Amino acid sequence: MISKKIFTSLNHSSWIRNMFEEGERLRKLYGADNVYDFTLGNPDPEPPKEVKNSLRDIILSDQPGIHKYMNNAGFEDVREKIAQNISQNTNLSVKSSHIIMTCGAAGGLNVALKTILDEGDEVIVLAPYFSEYLFYIDNHGGVPVIASTNKDTFEPDLTALENCLNPKVKAIILNSPNNPTGVIYSDKILKAMAKLIEQKEMEYGHVIFVLSDEPYNKLVYDNIKIPSILNIFKHSMIINSFSKSLALPGERIGYIAVNPVLPQNDLIISGLTFANRTLGFVNAPALFQKVIASSLDAETDISQYKKKRDVLFDFLTGLGFDCIKPQGAFYLFPKSPIPDDIEFIKAAAKHNVLLVPGTGFGQPGYFRMSYCVSIDTIKNSLPAIEAIAREFF
Repeated sequence: MISKKIFTSLNHSSWIRNMFEEGERLRKLYGADNVYDFTLGNPDPEPPKEVKNSLRDIILSDQPGIHKYMNNAGFEDVREKIAQNISQNTNLSVKSSHIIMTCGAAGGLNVALKTILDEGDEVIVLAPYFSEYLFYIDNHGGVPVIASTNKDTFEPDLTALENCLNPKVKAIILNSPNNPTGVIYSDKILKAMAKLIEQKEMEYGHVIFVLSDEPYNKLVYDNIKIPSILNIFKHSMIINSFSKSLALPGERIGYIAVNPVLPQNDLIISGLTFANRTLGFVNAPALFQKVIASSLDAETDISQYKKKRDVLFDFLTGLGFDCIKPQGAFYLFPKSPIPDDIEFIKAAAKHNVLLVPGTGFGQPGYFRMSYCVSIDTIKNSLPAIEAIAREFF
């Protein structure tokens, strides 16, 4: 009844969703207050007041054309404001023509991959990774190649990356701050990567694109500065969304920013715009394009996430869990106390604590906890987490 490819993919679908659905079952049995669900990256805070005010004002205005078709790349004035914002942060001359408005970062990645990939081209993904990347690559005839990271830091391992590079590689997907680890890739390691990639481009005689998935770029702690991908990698695109930074995951609004120094810029932008249309997105949601344009300076209260991070991190490490302290995003990625991370999360579920196995992120032996939940959920879960720890330590 359905395609063989989709049937096969269903059997390898997201552990995140699987565990969330298990949570739905447990909530019906025990009540929502007695189930501690750390599975989804679904922001707990409501969108900032600037976003709500902008949405109200636009809806109530008599501005004509707000719900009509526009250029497939998006409204010109919206793209201009985003371009100006990026220019200020990078000192690059980013123009509206370098911006393609998309249906979230997921839509943006699919648009970018559709534009650049030929059948059989390889795309390097750094493990641990957001599991949907593999499906996005496959959607457009690409072949994912997994490169391991440094287990002490979860930063890119240059030796592992070099071993994956070959003439078939067309792109590398970066995600920093990273889902699931919360790690921010350092300026030093990214510049070393850029040097390596440039050497391989000269050797192979073609461009290797760096696609930087950055939905967490505003969720950063401890005054850490995120290196600018556009300043480091010449052949780069930023794929961003406002799902996490402004707590708008259901609105599906984001953008692609093409590096202005990327060769054949006009051709690439034309390809992205064409793919945006023919993939069926047509254009990003018109209303929220306008909302975003007037909310670029709005911010989510980062202190909420920092407090939750610190409570969970301190408690887990105090119990004996091994974990790198996240620098951004809203995830913890501790090491499982037993090698079989799937068995561990099954054991945790018996205490109504829902986690996601590292296997789902290409990193067996770990598990992910999403702390974008209420502080009450975190505090109420601590006795259950302690009971889990007593079983394994």
